[in-house]
Amino acid sequence: MATNRNLMIERKFDFTSRAENLENGSDKLIIEGYALKFNSPTVLFEENGIQYKEIILPEALENCKMADVIFNYNHQGKVLARTRNSTLELLPDAEGLFIRARLDGTEEGRQMYEEISKGYIDKMSFAFTIAEEAFDKDERMWTISRIKRIYDVSAVDFPAYEDTWVEARKAALLEAEAQEKRRAAEAALARLRLQLKLRF
Repeated sequence: MATNRNLMIERKFDFTSRAENLENGSDKLIIEGYALKFNSPTVLFEENGIQYKEIILPEALENCKMADVIFNYNHQGKVLARTRNSTLELLPDAEGLFIRARLDGTEEGRQMYEEISKGYIDKMSFAFTIAEEAFDKDERMWTISRIKRIYDVSAVDFPAYEDTWVEARKAALLEAEAQEKRRAAEAALARLRLQLKLRF
């Protein structure tokens, strides 16, 4: 298998929000989650009853080119969000590649958000090229240690990776949840200050 091959990898999503997701009384349509999870073996294909798998190591995203990545549908069609115009964010962490996308900028994006919110589309994928990998013949496992470039994260109809999912919620609801969390944090801080005051 070639080292620099394009693969479509499905990964999970979950959702949060920020205060800036409200603008002029209109909700921004935000999706967030994980497009890639580290150390998660995945079956690429099966041949003669033998499964061939792949796993991505945590260091794989170091020095990965992610300057201009798009969000689209089935890895084709109109761009729905993009890192270059700040409607798509890619945030690598210890778990994998966390993404945040805003879909209200185009008619197609708003339609995609609607289809995701109603559960018609609930899986994800991403396209990339590999810089370094190794193959274990006994385990029939490719281990990816470095990804050269990520091209897109995509909502898909039929994923290769069934452990992925995608959801959508309006920013107003998410902001309400965030405000509740902030109030709880402020209350906890107030209790701590009172305890310290009583102690001294």
